[in-house]
Parts: sequence; structure tokens; C-alpha cells
Amino acid sequence: MKLTEAKAQFISSWGAFGTHWGINRTMAQIHALLLVSARPLTQDDVMEELDISRGNVNMNMRDLISWGLVDRVLLPGERKEYFTAEKDIWKVATQIIKERKKRELDPMLKLLQQLENVDGDKKDADTKQFIETISGIRKFGGQADKMLDVMVKADESWFLGSLLKFFK
Repeated sequence: MKLTEAKAQFISSWGAFGTHWGINRTMAQIHALLLVSARPLTQDDVMEELDISRGNVNMNMRDLISWGLVDRVLLPGERKEYFTAEKDIWKVATQIIKERKKRELDPMLKLLQQLENVDGDKKDADTKQFIETISGIRKFGGQADKMLDVMVKADESWFLGSLLKFFK
């Protein structure tokens, strides 16, 4: 397979994978392009390579920056903005985890905590069942939250070593 074909397939596949970790396909494709690019790219480079509009590139680039996956790069003597992606996949994965946790898990845990304090007769079967279910979900979410915190703070080699021990 030639480099251009492999690159196109990676960008397409990463775009599909991105929808599973909370970003849209185009945003993931831009991220993929920046991941495999040896040099920083301009918005024009991205538009040309992926055949997408300036507005689409601009909007998705801002989102990638807010996720902490892409950085603006200023090149000496250049007026255009350039962009680059973090190449260390461990850092990419932990940044995605942090963002998803902040955007999804943290608000859910806050809501569940509020729902646990429902008014009503605690001896009523419906109220009791509701509180038990919500409490169980919140406890599970809290454990997942702690596990994700450990993973994000962990060194890559420690984490992978621990994971391998777990599966032995």
C-alpha cells in the first residue's frame, strides 16, 4: 500500500473512531491529518487535503484546541497560523479521557447526587427502589471516576505494566 493510500485510510478510519470517543467525524479526520503530518499545517492545507470548507476547518480546529488535542504554532516570518497535534498517543488518550470525564461523567455524577436526595417517604417501595437504583449507578460512576483519575495521572509504563499483570 502506498503512503497516500495508507494516509487516506488512516484519516478515514480515525474519523469513524472519533465518533466513538465523543467528537464528530470531520474533527477526528482533521486530528488524524495533523497526527500523521511531519510538519505543522495551515487551515488552507487542511482544507485542501480533506476537501472541506474553511468554516468547517475553523470550527473543528477551535474544538480540537479546546479539547487540548491540537496546538497553534507560530512559525518565524510567517503570518499564517499553523497547527500541530500531540504525537504521543498516551498523551492523546489521557487528554481524551480528561475531556470526556469533564463533559460527561462529572455532570452525570452531579445529577445523580441530586437525584439521590429525592423527597418522599423512604419506606415507600417506589421511592426506595428509585433511591437504590440511583445510588448504585452513582457508586459505579464514582468508581469509574476514580479509575480514570488513576489512569490519567499514571505513567504510561506503570499503567501498561499494571494492566498486563491484571490480565495474567
